[in-house]
Amino acid sequence: MLTMEQIQKKSLNRLVGLNPVFKIVMEKLIERCYARGVWIVITQGFRTYAEQDELYAQGRNGDKRPKVTKARGGYSNHNFGFAADFALLLRDGRTVSWDTLKDDDKDSLPDWSEVVEEAKKLGLEWGGDWRSFKDMPHLQMVFGITTAQFRAGKHPTQAQLNAALAKFNKLEDEPMTAEEKAAFKALQNTVQKQADRIKTLETTAKQPKVPAWAEQACINAKAVGVLDTANDGSYDFYRMVTLLDRAGVFKRGGVA
Repeated sequence: MLTMEQIQKKSLNRLVGLNPVFKIVMEKLIERCYARGVWIVITQGFRTYAEQDELYAQGRNGDKRPKVTKARGGYSNHNFGFAADFALLLRDGRTVSWDTLKDDDKDSLPDWSEVVEEAKKLGLEWGGDWRSFKDMPHLQMVFGITTAQFRAGKHPTQAQLNAALAKFNKLEDEPMTAEEKAAFKALQNTVQKQADRIKTLETTAKQPKVPAWAEQACINAKAVGVLDTANDGSYDFYRMVTLLDRAGVFKRGGVA
């Protein structure tokens, strides 16, 4: 019989890279499922764009394996740290299963359904509810943000993150101890600092005025219709436009 700590340890590596709040919610899911006699492990967490593209290639272009995703790199919530996949852990403590009908705790309710039930209580979305390309092991918490918005740099608000943190505390029968309240407050402070840091980086990256060294390149790019505005670009944006201009890309007739 494995302890909850032993069960949690099996998912540690797959929780690395997840948004801190989403990570806490997934840890709470493992804990709540264990309390119901259901063992789960996280099998997939954060993925880079390259890892996502590699997964997308499975079952395509001559690959005989079944397709496992319809999302390329940048089009999956795994790429932004707000999604994770799970599997059932069998009683030998080593074997994982995706059997949605298995009932190891003998309570007449499939273990898979119990996990989904607990996940929804915590505010998680389940891929099994999707109308097309159902993803039964998939759980996510995206706060209404699309992958396009994530790619553009949008993030959950502090209020949304705080609400997600508070949600699972309301599910507990006992009120938080002083230590738990202190830990919760510390986590909120950490999340706030990260949100402030992200905001600072985003503000720093944008330059409200075109740098003098990039003005002519932007003028040339607008003259051939490549740009409609050059305002609020980043340093890297202006650098790229300047390099393309020096390469002659923005000469009349030089743009395809």
